[in-house]
Formats: sequence, structure tokens, C-alpha cells
Amino acid sequence: MTAKNDYAVMGKITSVYGVKGWVKVFSYMQPKENICRYTQWQLDKGKHSRSVKVLQCKPHGNGLVALLEGCDDRDKAREFTESLISVPVDSLPALDAGEYYWHQLEGLRVMLEDGRLLGQVSHLIETGSNDVLVVRKCAGSLDGKERLLPYLPGQVVQEVNLGEGWMRVDWDPEF
Repeated sequence: MTAKNDYAVMGKITSVYGVKGWVKVFSYMQPKENICRYTQWQLDKGKHSRSVKVLQCKPHGNGLVALLEGCDDRDKAREFTESLISVPVDSLPALDAGEYYWHQLEGLRVMLEDGRLLGQVSHLIETGSNDVLVVRKCAGSLDGKERLLPYLPGQVVQEVNLGEGWMRVDWDPEF
């Protein structure tokens, strides 16, 4: 069995669809349909985790719908709602230099250019123009403020060091 940190969250099952066991899926991937390429999903809901085979996954309206093995009616489908969908990290496509998956940035310490610790990346938010880093206090951080920093490599984000677990940013700590 693969360790939990060897998986990356790529979407969420939001609700049931129809009466034949289909579920609605919100994909965090770009394009959203890429989540359908994975035929095995790890579903996490609270303390419960299970691996499921994806029988069908397809676009529907503005979202996606999926049919999971062993899920053949609305009541069974309801059991999957609110589950996070993860896929093995080693199954993700390789990225070009300087590109990162969100799960790689989460947890990094955020350092100012002068070396002071601003905080730690809690999570990211997708906006229309650029992604936003949510930076929260951690042990040794400058203060207790939560900050929203635009993820703009070369402008705000100056350097990312995954091996050492930090990123360096050009940011005014007063914001």
C-alpha cells in the first residue's frame, strides 16, 4: 500500500447524479477532464479511506460525472459524497523546470528576501488571474498574520527549494 503522502488531492465528489449510482465530480486539474484519465482513485472522507475503480468518467454540463465500481444506486453513491479524490503522485505527468503541483507548494516555509520567516503555505486558491498562496503563521514566523500572496514566479515568488522545504518571496510584510 502506498503511503498517504504519496497521493495528491486532485478533486472532490460533490453530490450524487441520477439514480444509477453516478456521482458529480469537481476536478482541481487543468483542464478539469484530466482527472478522468485515472482509472483508480483514492477516496478520503474523514478518517475513512478507500481505493475505487473508475468505470466511467465524462463531462456533463459545466462539470464531470463518474461511475465507480460497486456503486449502482443513488444510496451507495451518497456514501461517496464529500470525499476527496487523490491519485498517486508518481502517476502525475512530469513538469517542466520551475513548474510545481499545488501539493508540492503546500507546507513550504515562506522566507522574505532578508531571510525572515513570513510563515508557511497552508493551501492555494485559484482565482481568475493567478493562483494565491495562503500563508499562515508557524513556529518562528515573523508574526501571527495570515497573508494572501499572489503566486507570481519571478515577481513575488523569487525561488522555490522543494528539497529544503522553502520558498523565497519579494513581499512587504506589512501586507
